[in-house]
Amino acid sequence: MAAFIQKLFRTRKANTTPPPAAAVRREPTPEDLEKVSRQDDKREQQAKMLKSAPSEAQLEELATVGMTAGIRVEAAEALADKAALQRVQKLAKGKDKGVYQAVRQKLQHIRNEEEQQQKLAETIQTLVRNATEQARSDDTKLYEARLEALLQKWADVESRASREQTTDFLQAVHQCRERLHEMHAEKELLKQQQEQRSQRAETLSLLESTLDELKQQDPDLEPSLASLDALQKTQENRWLEATRDTQVDKQEQKSYENLMQSLRAYISAVKRLGQHREEIIALQTPAEGEPEDETAASKAKEILEAVEWPKDFRRPSLLDALYRIAGKPRPAKTEKPDTEEQKHLADSLRQTLDKLDAALEAKQLKESRQLFKAAQQALKRLDHRHSKPLQPRIHLLGGQLRELTDWQGFATRPKQISLCEQMEYLAEQPIEPEAKAERIKELQNEWRDLGGSSDRDLWSRFKQASDLAYEPCKAYFSAKSGLKKANLETRKTICEQLRTFLDNADWHAIDWKAAERIHQTAREEWKAAWPVEFRDNRPVQKQFDDLLKQLEQPLDEERKKNEALKQGIVERAEALIDHEPLGEAMNQAKSLQSEWTGIGITRHREDRKLWQAFRKACDQIFARRDAHKNEQEQLAREADEKAEPVLATSSSLGADAGIDTLQATLTELNTLKSEPLSAGTREQVSNERSRLSALASNRQLQEQIETWKHWITARSTSTLDSNALPDHWAGLAANVGQPDPVELVIRAEILAEVPSPDEDQGRRMEIQVQRLAEGMGNSASDNDKSQQLEMLVANWCVVQPVDVVSEPLALRLGRALEAVLGRKG
Repeated sequence: MAAFIQKLFRTRKANTTPPPAAAVRREPTPEDLEKVSRQDDKREQQAKMLKSAPSEAQLEELATVGMTAGIRVEAAEALADKAALQRVQKLAKGKDKGVYQAVRQKLQHIRNEEEQQQKLAETIQTLVRNATEQARSDDTKLYEARLEALLQKWADVESRASREQTTDFLQAVHQCRERLHEMHAEKELLKQQQEQRSQRAETLSLLESTLDELKQQDPDLEPSLASLDALQKTQENRWLEATRDTQVDKQEQKSYENLMQSLRAYISAVKRLGQHREEIIALQTPAEGEPEDETAASKAKEILEAVEWPKDFRRPSLLDALYRIAGKPRPAKTEKPDTEEQKHLADSLRQTLDKLDAALEAKQLKESRQLFKAAQQALKRLDHRHSKPLQPRIHLLGGQLRELTDWQGFATRPKQISLCEQMEYLAEQPIEPEAKAERIKELQNEWRDLGGSSDRDLWSRFKQASDLAYEPCKAYFSAKSGLKKANLETRKTICEQLRTFLDNADWHAIDWKAAERIHQTAREEWKAAWPVEFRDNRPVQKQFDDLLKQLEQPLDEERKKNEALKQGIVERAEALIDHEPLGEAMNQAKSLQSEWTGIGITRHREDRKLWQAFRKACDQIFARRDAHKNEQEQLAREADEKAEPVLATSSSLGADAGIDTLQATLTELNTLKSEPLSAGTREQVSNERSRLSALASNRQLQEQIETWKHWITARSTSTLDSNALPDHWAGLAANVGQPDPVELVIRAEILAEVPSPDEDQGRRMEIQVQRLAEGMGNSASDNDKSQQLEMLVANWCVVQPVDVVSEPLALRLGRALEAVLGRKG
C-alpha cells in the first residue's frame, strides 16, 4: 500500500509559470486512495488464491490477468493441463515474456514425456509382435538366442505393459518354449539315431575284419576262444542297443545276421574240434603205410560230421588227417600253378619278407603294413609244400608288426586323440564351407601321416567327426556346381538387357542419371553372378566388356560437359568472396548452391575437386556471418559471468533464509531477465526465481501460522489485543454461529482430520452426523478447509468469552491449524 501511495505523490514537473507562493501540492483524492486499495486487495486476493491449491481454470486466469509478474509466472508454472498451457502461451506471446518462457518449458517437458511414452508403447508393441511372429515362424536358426534376446528386452518394459500385452507376450513365449523343447527333442533323437547308425556300422566293420583275419590266419594257430566269446557277446549286445527303438535297413540287418552266423559257426567248430582233439590224435596212423581199418574210418567220419568245420575257413591239419582216414575226398581247391611258378612265387615272397624285415627294423609302420598284406596274399597262392617253410617267418614278422603297431599306437595315441577333438570342434563351427573342407583335408592328412590307428574305436570316432564336419560342405559343393551354371545364365541375361538398352537409347533425350545407374547396376550384378566356369565365361565376358564400352562413351561426354558447368559456378562463387553487401553475396551463394544441385552426372574424382573449391568459396562468404554470431556469443558469455554471483547467492539460500533476503535476491534475479543470457543460464535463473518464490510463500505461510497460534494462546490467557486482529474477522466469526469452545475445537479437528481425545469421541460423532445431515462432509478441498478453519479461529478470538476458553483447548486448536495449513505448505 505504501508504494502505491508514494506513486500517487510523485513530484510533477514544474510549470512554465511558477505557482503562487501560497500554492501547495495537490493531495490525493478519496477516489485515488480507493482505487489503490482495491488494487492492493485484488493482489492480496490473487496471492491467497495462488497459495490455496487453485484449480486449473483459476491458475489459467491468474497466469493471464495476474496483478504482478510474479503471480502470473508462478501460476503459469503451476499449470499442468496441456490445453490450458497452450492457451496461456498464445495469449502471453509478445506480451508477457516471463509467462511465455515458463509455459514454453512446461509444454516442452510435456511433449518430451509424451514422446517417451509413445516410444515405450511402440517398443512394447514391437516386442509382442516379434514374439508372436517367432512363435509362428519356421526359421529355427538361432531360435533360442532370439528368444532370450526378446525376454531380456521385455524385462525392461514389462512393468509398463498393459495386461493384454503381457498376456499376449507370455503366450507367445510359452509357444516358443514348447517349440524349443520339440527342437531339442528332435535334435536328441537325431543324435541318438546317428550314434546308433555309427555303432551298427562299427559292429559290421569289426565283424568283417575279425572274420577276414580268422580266414587268413594259419589254421593250426589255435585262436583264443575266450576272446572270441567275449567279442561275440559284446557285439550282440552292441547291435541290440543300436537297433532299439529305431528302423534298421533290411540289407543292413541281413549283413549283420550273416556275419554273426559265420562267427558263431567258426567258434562252435573250434570248440567241437578241441573236444575231439584227443580222439583225432588217437585215430592217426602210428606209422606211415600201415592200413587203416573200417572202424577208424567210420569214427573219423563221425568226428568230421560233429565238428562241421565252416567251408569259408582254412582247415587245420588235424581235419586234413581225418579226411585222409575217413577216405573222403578233400574239398575242391583252386588249382595251383606248376612247380616252376610256385618256386618263383616263393622266391618273390622271400624278397617281400626281407623288405618287411627291413621296414620293421626301421620302424616304418605304414610300409610294414603294406608289405605284410602283400606277403599274406602271396602266401595264399602257394601250395602246402612251398608255403609251409615260410609260415613260421611270416608268423614271426606278424608278431613284430603287432608290437610295432602297439608301440606306434602308444606314441601317436595322444596326437590322434587331439586330432579327434579338433575334428569334433570343427564339426560344430559355422565356418565357410570351402575353408572348412580345406581344414578337414589337413586333419585327415595329419591322421594319415601318423600311420592310422589300430584302435578301431578311436578310428571310428575320427571318421564320424570327419563325416559330420563335411556334411554341410557336401551340400555346398553339390549346390556350387549348379550355382555356376545359373550364374553363367544370369550373365548372359545381363548382356542381352544391355544390348536391348543400347539399341533403343535416344541419347538426345535420355535420363543421364538413369543411364549411369544402369551402368553401375550392370557391373554390380555381373560381379554378384559368381562363381562361374572360367572357360564357359570367356566369350560372355568379352561381349559384356564391349557393351560397357559402348555405354561408357556417351556417359563420359555428358560428364565432361557437366564438369565445365560446375567449373563456371566455382569461378562465380570465388568472385563473391569480397562482394558487398554481405546479404546479397549470401543470397547469390545460396542460388549457386541450388544451381549446383541441378547439374547432372560427373566423374566422381573431378566432382570432388570442384566441390571442394566451391565449398571453400562458400565458407569464406559465410564466415563474415559467423563473426557476427561470435560477437553475440561473446555478449552471452559476459552476461553469464555477470549472472554467476547472483546464481551462486541464490543457490546458497535454503528454507531457513529470511523473507527480506529472499525478496532481495528475487529482485536481483529479476534484473537479469533483460540481459542477453545463454539458454542454459536463462533456465537456471528461471528455476531459481521459481524456487525462491516458493520459499518466500512458505515462509509467509509459516509466519501466518505462528501469528494465529499466538492469537489463540493470547485469547486463552486474556492477553489478546483485539485491535491487532484483521477487520474482516468479525464477519467470519459471526458466520460460525454460537458453538461452545469444545464444539469449536472438535469441529476444527474434524476439518484437520486429526483425532480428538477419548472423552470427546461421542460429541465428535454427533457433530459429524449433524454435518452430514447438513451436507458438510470431509470432501472439501484444502482451500475450503483452511477458510472454514480461519472462521473457527476468528470465532475463538472474537466471540468466545475469555472465561470459557482454556489453554488445553487452545493447544488442540493450534494443532488442527498446523495440520491444515501445514498440508498446504
